Amino acid sequence: MISFQHDILPLKNIIFRTALRIVLNKDEAEDIVQDTLVKLWQTRETLGNVNSLEAFAVTMARNLALDRKGKMDNRVMSLEPEKHDFMDSAATSPDSRLMAYEATTFVQDTINGLPEKQRTIIQLRDIEGKSYKEIAAVLNITESDVKVTLFRARSTLKEKILKKKSLYL
Repeated sequence: MISFQHDILPLKNIIFRTALRIVLNKDEAEDIVQDTLVKLWQTRETLGNVNSLEAFAVTMARNLALDRKGKMDNRVMSLEPEKHDFMDSAATSPDSRLMAYEATTFVQDTINGLPEKQRTIIQLRDIEGKSYKEIAAVLNITESDVKVTLFRARSTLKEKILKKKSLYL
């Protein structure tokens, strides 16, 4: 028997991160989480047949996010830079904190600039720590496609970071 509290609710964070990587809007991602949780609960009778509830939930959230993104007015919105505790603020200079903030913002913007498939795979592999097999199941692609897409995404990120770095040398 599927329990909302123990089986479905713990998936909300991964669903949120997946949706956020696709729609790039916090409010929209929160709506997708709610819709996904409701749909999961409504289909709880058939979830016993699912091999991986997490993969099923992420796939459902991804599909909802792609649908919403298609309906949005195609403007690109970036993630709001989050406040990070880079180091104890008393131990670092304002210049160091500003540089760390700018570096984090640059990496976020660079990841947001990747194509949706690359962004999603970076999210699932490098941030969520999912295996190639799990990513392939979520995205309904082969493990080889996951590896190739991840390589291309990382290469693009590396190239853009090196280009940015060379501007300051």
